[in-house]
Amino acid sequence: MNIYFACSITGGREFESVYKTIVEALGQDGHQVPTAHLAESGIGAMEAVLDPQTVYTRDVDWIRASDTLIAEVSVPSHGVGYEIGFALGIGKPVLALYQQGRKVSKMISGNPDAHLQVKTYENSDEAVRLIKDFLTTILK
Repeated sequence: MNIYFACSITGGREFESVYKTIVEALGQDGHQVPTAHLAESGIGAMEAVLDPQTVYTRDVDWIRASDTLIAEVSVPSHGVGYEIGFALGIGKPVLALYQQGRKVSKMISGNPDAHLQVKTYENSDEAVRLIKDFLTTILK
């Protein structure tokens, strides 16, 4: 499956270890993740040299080509919110995950779109389990 993974870059990287665990688990299960590099340390500097139009075009092309979008939303991010809205707008199934106890935008948590699932997790192992459950439901 081709999975677009979305996570905060400029908004903060405190969940980087979770991002890495998710991307590694997806890869181990044989999924293609064109955004796997977003989980890497130093991504902010790597993305900073790209012009905004290049990033926008690249990312919306990746979303269009994906089967689903999985977003870690514990850290607020304009870009991730936009990516979720874009994916839902073109009918992609979306899973938004956040660590229990974190505040998440009500535009995400209150969205009734049937293609959106919003789940909380306690640790990265639970996040991976929720992702696997989600992928199983969309494959049916």
